[in-house]
Amino acid sequence: MSIRSLFLVTLVVDDYDRALDFYCGIMGFELVADTPLEATKRWVVVRPPGGDGAALLLARADGVAETAAIGNQTAGRVSFFLKTDDFAGDHARLSAKGVCFIEEPRHEPYGTVAVFEDCYGNLWDLIQHADDAAS
Repeated sequence: MSIRSLFLVTLVVDDYDRALDFYCGIMGFELVADTPLEATKRWVVVRPPGGDGAALLLARADGVAETAAIGNQTAGRVSFFLKTDDFAGDHARLSAKGVCFIEEPRHEPYGTVAVFEDCYGNLWDLIQHADDAAS
């Protein structure tokens, strides 16, 4: 089989620069690409720093259906999962930058987790897996 990985996931946004302010400015993601495609469209890709997993394609909504999906792409479920090896440090850093955690950190059999909202209301998990806690 030649399929090797999931490398890109689309996130519908209202404005490229607003999304970049949040994902790069607040979350600390790296800007991988920002290429003009036509007068109003860009190919904008961001990912966690040093990440080797999937990146986000920030796609500006075009039309009523896409605009309606902004902030609710998975019908209110957690949409995205960020893995960390320093839960306490990342939770404190993001909280200090104004990221809205909608729950207190909790300990589950699989690790420490807390749900937060991005600037659009999409839900994310910040997770430190139990087997990463010792490192």
